[in-house]
Amino acid sequence: MSNSTSPSGLSRRSFMTGSVSAAAAMPLVATSTKAAEPPTAKAAGPRDLSTISMRINKQAYTLALDNRTSLLDALRDHVGLTGTKKGCDHGQCGACTVLVDGKRVLSCLSFAVMNQGREVTTVEGLASAEGELHPVQQAFVDHDAFQCGYCTPGQIMSAIGCIDEGHAGSDNDIREHMSGNLCRCAAYPNIVAAIIQARDEIRRA
Repeated sequence: MSNSTSPSGLSRRSFMTGSVSAAAAMPLVATSTKAAEPPTAKAAGPRDLSTISMRINKQAYTLALDNRTSLLDALRDHVGLTGTKKGCDHGQCGACTVLVDGKRVLSCLSFAVMNQGREVTTVEGLASAEGELHPVQQAFVDHDAFQCGYCTPGQIMSAIGCIDEGHAGSDNDIREHMSGNLCRCAAYPNIVAAIIQARDEIRRA
């Protein structure tokens, strides 16, 4: 077979060699182009961790938590503050009550991510650095306002909220506004007496 040359000076051999080289280079060019494309952002999944910052008992915490983590579980399982109790876990017993920005909150019904940047107070944060009890804590001791003690942290936190909210004007007011906190030992009369003592002491301070 002759290696004929076209009038333009391009031989059949040169044409075939150039075509094969170009075909071999095409996958390389496509690969390089594909590699240069920016990665597609992955949508956040329900189990991805979120970084949450909050102050707990006047101390800053930054936590990496599943978005479904309750404030109660964050306090107990991730911060180690087990004074806040898990009772019914359905917001019906009040054992998990904490203060968020000074307001009573059932921590089992609040997601931790909802409390980004907020100030959380638990029963562990009430006593002074010198160990002096909060007036409500001392009143609970003075009036024997607990027996088994399981509900006591929630009762104390709710009592502080009750007084601060101005709902401790009378025995009936206290009973009504503390009704969300259950005591299986039925120490309710002692709890009311303790709140009255603490209310008066706080007012005098």
